[in-house]
Amino acid sequence: MSMSAIQRSAHSAQVIPMKAAGGSLPAVVDGATLARLDKLLSAIYDGPTESPPWQTALQLMREYLKAAHVTLMLRPPSPESTGVMINTGSVNAQAVVSYETHFFALDPFVRIPEGEVVTAEELIGRQWLQSPIYQEYLKPLDIRHLLGADIYTKDGIECRFRVTRAHDAHPFNAEDKALCRFLLPHLKRSIQLHARLDFLECERQLFAGTVNRLLLGMISFTPAGTILEMNQEARRILGEKDGICLSGNTLHVDSSQESRELQRMIRQALGGANGGEGPGMVEAMSVTRPSGRAKLGIVVRAVPPGQWSGSKQRPAVAVFLRDPEQNSAQPSQEIVRRVFGLTRMEAALALLLAEGLTLDEAAEKLNVRRNTARTHLRSIFCKTGVTRQTMLVRMLLNSVISLG
Repeated sequence: MSMSAIQRSAHSAQVIPMKAAGGSLPAVVDGATLARLDKLLSAIYDGPTESPPWQTALQLMREYLKAAHVTLMLRPPSPESTGVMINTGSVNAQAVVSYETHFFALDPFVRIPEGEVVTAEELIGRQWLQSPIYQEYLKPLDIRHLLGADIYTKDGIECRFRVTRAHDAHPFNAEDKALCRFLLPHLKRSIQLHARLDFLECERQLFAGTVNRLLLGMISFTPAGTILEMNQEARRILGEKDGICLSGNTLHVDSSQESRELQRMIRQALGGANGGEGPGMVEAMSVTRPSGRAKLGIVVRAVPPGQWSGSKQRPAVAVFLRDPEQNSAQPSQEIVRRVFGLTRMEAALALLLAEGLTLDEAAEKLNVRRNTARTHLRSIFCKTGVTRQTMLVRMLLNSVISLG
């Protein structure tokens, strides 16, 4: 919406001055326009939770600015990477690939000073229309007018915000720039929030992957006692329905006595997680499996809330499940070799011993003589500093090799 339209509508409604840190709208707006801006700002701050992020906000900006496209280059293309771009409008997939792999290097419309909103011609001059990127790339796509701003953060983020119009559209004017300038500080804050959420998600994925590799089942419960999330190993154990299973949104244990004990532990942990008198230490129990296999081990512990936590959909209790008969993923010989400085044969022997095989059984599996295996074992002892086979197995099981 242009500033002149905002000014005309302001005469017939209550007017409210609009300002924001780092940018302002040099006019007053009526209630309806304020509602539209509120919707746009809400979309900007909701953007980090969307996939692709900011899709709704960029689409609203495109409509407000009567643009052909609005693009956010979250990570601009470079010789090392194609970058990450969020586009709105009619997007030519081949054109995007062309820019990411070739034309980005010819683009002079970059490195705009922080806080400035300019057109390509204002930044580069009249020669913009003779530039290769306009003549060979933008003009065939019917892009004539280009407005942009760059966003920089102290932790090294550099984003490019670009708006385009076709050849038969009006050039961008002062009102268009004022609206973009008003929105930029909000978009920057949202990008910083996105970076923080992305960091936390990467960290969560790393820890979740480690727990899965250790074959540790994990189920989290909300403060209300309903299941919030479970990992792959927990689903496998519950899916077997051997002593414990999922019934609706609760855990069901076949044994009545064990079921009462588990529910007591969860209730007590919930009391501790919600600020009550929870257990002074982690609770644990085992669950009998009707199949006759070894009992499942269960540990229940409260997850204390953060200092400012108010969500009712946060993890309040974690239940860990372990199947003692499930073998964890076999570490690679290469990791064992690198960690302990062993040869390939020594690493293979060490892994077989860690699996519980005797030296004779390991030698047979490796198709070597017992004396040869014993020679390799003495070399392993020398390199690792242990003196007994049991010490070697303990060291291997407690090392980082299971995380590889």
